[in-house]
Amino acid sequence: MTTGFFRSVDDVAERLAETGYLASAAVATTVFLADRLGKPLLVEGPAGVGKTELAKAVAAVTGSRLVRLQCYEGVDEARALYEWNHAKQLLRITAGRDESWDETRTDIFGEEFLLSRPLLTAIRSAEPTVLLVDETDKADVEIEGLLLEVLSDFQVTVPELGTVSATRRPFVVLTSNASRELSEALRRRCLFLHVDFPEEDLERRIVRGKVPGIDEALAASVVRVVGALRAMDLRKAPSVAETVDWARTLLALGADSLSEEVVHGTLGVLLKHQEDIRKAAAKLDLGAV
Repeated sequence: MTTGFFRSVDDVAERLAETGYLASAAVATTVFLADRLGKPLLVEGPAGVGKTELAKAVAAVTGSRLVRLQCYEGVDEARALYEWNHAKQLLRITAGRDESWDETRTDIFGEEFLLSRPLLTAIRSAEPTVLLVDETDKADVEIEGLLLEVLSDFQVTVPELGTVSATRRPFVVLTSNASRELSEALRRRCLFLHVDFPEEDLERRIVRGKVPGIDEALAASVVRVVGALRAMDLRKAPSVAETVDWARTLLALGADSLSEEVVHGTLGVLLKHQEDIRKAAAKLDLGAV
């Protein structure tokens, strides 16, 4: 079962660009194949390279509903799949004391009392849907097992209601910062895409697209300096979003070039740890970039 959102690889690139997401050839190709083959897409790479934004852009250009499961340590099946509204069930039981237990039980395990979480919501959706399972590597191994079950058949069994199957398969994007290794079983069910920081030319185009009015020369300088910072052994390298924020900062300050004073005074826009700022201030050679 395919979603059929895109006609070709070029169609992917062109439509994503309409949202401001400039996709590399590898990204556009993998998105097209995931759409055509009906396979989940596992996007891995460092934080801040646009993994989550890719899912949002696909949802935007296809007019799809975006359903997001944000993973974190301790997220469980109730938060990912579904749970029952116990407070409401208790009120119903109290109100129906004169009824038989069989009647009450049938009622309290009905749709009215079901709290649908992201995975079940995406499976039940009759409209075009993009399911984003964000930062999958932060979840416990048990959630991977749940994802395997859901992504294999796109169906879920709710014991009290029966099996719920997708009538329209969602376009699925799983993201990972590779903080831990995901299981081979989960990887096998997905198409894999590694997204790294963009090449200099692509990042310059991103900056110019996101920061209207910035001079071409200043945009090029911004990207070169950010590239030099990423080459340092920093605790947290600046993301693409932080490159854009820095370009906006420079524009707001009226800077038309990168002086040492301007760069050192605005490093906090790019770097979020004091040790990184100290290292950059000591090692960054503007003359070399």
